[in-house]
Amino acid sequence: MSETKSDNNIEIYGARVHNLKNVDVTLPRHSLCVITGLSGSGKSSLAFDTLYAEGQRRYIETFSAYARNFLDNLERPDVDKITGLSPVISIEQKTTSKNPRSTVGTVTEIYDFLRLLYARAAEAYSYVTGEKMVKYTEERIVDMILTAYEGHKVYLLAPLVRSRKGHYKELFETVRRKGFLTVRVDGELREATPGMRLDRYKNHDIEVVVDKLAVKVKDAERLHKSVAQTLQQGGGVMMVLDAADNQTRFFSKQLMDPASGIAYREPAPHNFSFNSAQGACPKCKGLGYVSVMDHDKVVPDDKLSIREGGLAPLGKYRNALIFWEIQSVLADYDCDLKTPICDLPPEALDEVFNGRADRLRIPAQVAHTTDDYYVEFDGLVKYIQQMADSDMGAASQRWAEQFSKTTVCPECHGARLNKEAMAYRFAGKTIAELSNMDIAELYDFLSNVEVQLDNKHRAIAHEILKELMSRLKFLLDVGLDYLSLSRSSMTLSGGESQRIRLATQIGSQLVNVLYILDEPSIGLHQRDNVRLINSLKELRDLGNTVVVVEHDKDMMLAADYVVDIGPRAGRLGGEVVFEGTPAQMLQTQTLTSQYLNGRRAIEVPATRRKGNGHVLRLVGARGNNLKGVTVSFPLGTLIGVTGVSGSGKSTLINDTLLPILSQHFYRSLREPLAYGRIEGLEHVDKVVAVDQSPLGRTPRSNPATYTGVFSDIRSLYVNLPEAKIRGYKPGRFSFNVRGGRCEVCKGNGYKTIEMNFLPDVYVPCEACHGKRYNHETLEVRFKGKSIADVLDMTINQAVEFFENVPNILHKIKVLQDVGLGYIKLGQSSTTLSGGESQRVKLATELSKRDTGQTIYILDEPTTGLHFEDIRVLMDVLQRLVNRGNTVIVIEHNLDVIKVADYLIDMGPEGGRGGGQLLYEGTPEGLAESGVGYTGKFLKAELTPPYTAQQTDNFINSNNK
Repeated sequence: MSETKSDNNIEIYGARVHNLKNVDVTLPRHSLCVITGLSGSGKSSLAFDTLYAEGQRRYIETFSAYARNFLDNLERPDVDKITGLSPVISIEQKTTSKNPRSTVGTVTEIYDFLRLLYARAAEAYSYVTGEKMVKYTEERIVDMILTAYEGHKVYLLAPLVRSRKGHYKELFETVRRKGFLTVRVDGELREATPGMRLDRYKNHDIEVVVDKLAVKVKDAERLHKSVAQTLQQGGGVMMVLDAADNQTRFFSKQLMDPASGIAYREPAPHNFSFNSAQGACPKCKGLGYVSVMDHDKVVPDDKLSIREGGLAPLGKYRNALIFWEIQSVLADYDCDLKTPICDLPPEALDEVFNGRADRLRIPAQVAHTTDDYYVEFDGLVKYIQQMADSDMGAASQRWAEQFSKTTVCPECHGARLNKEAMAYRFAGKTIAELSNMDIAELYDFLSNVEVQLDNKHRAIAHEILKELMSRLKFLLDVGLDYLSLSRSSMTLSGGESQRIRLATQIGSQLVNVLYILDEPSIGLHQRDNVRLINSLKELRDLGNTVVVVEHDKDMMLAADYVVDIGPRAGRLGGEVVFEGTPAQMLQTQTLTSQYLNGRRAIEVPATRRKGNGHVLRLVGARGNNLKGVTVSFPLGTLIGVTGVSGSGKSTLINDTLLPILSQHFYRSLREPLAYGRIEGLEHVDKVVAVDQSPLGRTPRSNPATYTGVFSDIRSLYVNLPEAKIRGYKPGRFSFNVRGGRCEVCKGNGYKTIEMNFLPDVYVPCEACHGKRYNHETLEVRFKGKSIADVLDMTINQAVEFFENVPNILHKIKVLQDVGLGYIKLGQSSTTLSGGESQRVKLATELSKRDTGQTIYILDEPTTGLHFEDIRVLMDVLQRLVNRGNTVIVIEHNLDVIKVADYLIDMGPEGGRGGGQLLYEGTPEGLAESGVGYTGKFLKAELTPPYTAQQTDNFINSNNK
């Protein structure tokens, strides 16, 4: 039977979601399709809110009504019909996991295979002596005792307690009830008497004497029974004490170090998991870092005494237990509370901060009691934490955090695992060492590891290694060779986390699936773009349909099919202005095609700014993979920070420079990564970081509230004659407080109707009809518009409406200037993309008065931006610099890089191969320098733009 047109295509009829204007779209199945267009034109509405939403809805409908009641309810998208739809998987730029326990290894499940490898094929070594661990059978233990102790009198001991505090009264009672009357306590044989107890504040070693006998071959049967009973009492471990020389030797059915006596459990995968109590480091609980007291914050001025308030968390002296305890500690060192902190002995300060191992005596005259009494003094560090925990409020937690800093765990040194897990080695490497390798380095290591193994371990490891290699290869294919398995998910960019999920999907080998991706090229250097494109083609060649929402030039030209949404954004968009092959698109005159065929371009400036003569200089940056980088930032210029993914750009700017400036200007608690010094701070008076995090966490947050223009709008309405007559205050025009809002829907504008066994239905509030305000508030009008009408305006409409209200016009005009004219003033911030959120923040900062000495730091501001949007954004940034400010942009986009005044290029590779400063200077200088990868691509970009023939050549070369 021949395939119908519907079998070959996905047909969308009458899509009207958000700003889509009843569009019909045809997408060829088993192809790589790119949906492009200006920001806000309707790309995501078509790809995610129509195609993906309908695919998910159909999947959920295959479940029983009972099962659907427990799932997220999905609305039917506003579309007439969709045919030819396959099962849909969405790979979006979701916010990466904020769980500090989540790593690249756990997200990709590669670490699970690594744990299995160590549980089955690794060799155990003693963390005390470094010797290889051994384990014996019961028969082997008996034979060894007969050989080593023939004719000797020995005690067979079962260890019960190893170096732990306690009085152990109950343990001795239990031992007596079992019939054992002799114990060995801290190396001394003693009778287990009724009521026996030890000093609870000291560490103890306790063994029970199971048998005392002379070792003779003829008494081997008794020895067998006694050894079996001793091993049972000792949990698989026993000791033999030679009565003649009082020397002991350990034997174990478990993995054991004969010299020190330590024994390991039988290895299992969870023993190597930092998310399991069996594998996690006990100090940091598997996080790899701990919060420790910052001495400089606790003691801001060591010339003061403790009585004068030298310890910031305590303040000045008051009649309280903590001061009595500290006074008693200092008395042992011939000091008191009046002694300047700088004159206190280091040992005394250590006890004040960290407490005492033994009990502390509080003299009667200090405590104002009749008798001395004793307390356990845990120290100031524990006191600060207890004060915070007793309240558990956010304010008390912040109070405690101001005296602490995060540092690498001193016990596991960041490995997250306990010392037992770290004592296993595979091919000479611990599991933490493998996790810390770059993906590329780990792949090379595992590729050659089997030749180092003996036959037994090779047979065990072969299948596990095959699975590991397969999954690592997928990560290499999507350009993530610079990451390590131990890299925290919290530190991944949206593009990196999306490519990790893409690699996982390639590995799953599914067919006949519709994949929808949201700008997978984000955060990817041009060098790595071709690898990503090949990965998407591989997904297509498996028999899937791949739909990519993308602005990248190379991605569009390499696609099988392109859909261009436009012609503009917001209410001026929502139409299909082109659909067809890339070659056909180049012959059209849409805004996108004009940038592709060279008819439009972001122009290279005629001259580069030299700056204002002042320089901010960062010396010796050593964080993460930075190799002692010293870099200069000429002030009064537009600075681009470039380099391949993982080369150290974010470490240099976001993790080192920004925290230094934030601490200097705002007393930020965030610690910068390691560096030597910084010079030139006197020439800067403010730093502004504009990131892509959401504007707010609730749907009530919107651009009007974030930028502060809503307060001005409410003030305008309060001062209208009608509002004055009625005595309205500013709160009357807020939809977040009682008084002016609609109380039926609490200012939401809609009501949620719960439908049993069906998706929840959102209907406009019957009282306010979606206006959010009550009738009386809406009666106050400005130029015929209520405040609800104003919130429903786009920025473009609002600029016209408020043209004669300067304080309002100034703030919304800046939103328009950064290319956000299509969004609504009252649009929920949860519906804004990361790029849109970033531009709202940028507009908010632009609307404030600057001093001309401000540093603005932006991390990939072109995320989600079309060529035309980038042109508008760069015009705004250039205006900022023209006013004397400095703008630092971390970016891969060549349109941004080529218009910068000054470039800082990091590299040459990512991860361990990066972290070096390759070049600093003008874009032309980098293009001619021949260093790194950025210069090669930049050189082509600085020449006249693509002609149609050059573009055709590009397409042909990609198709080959």
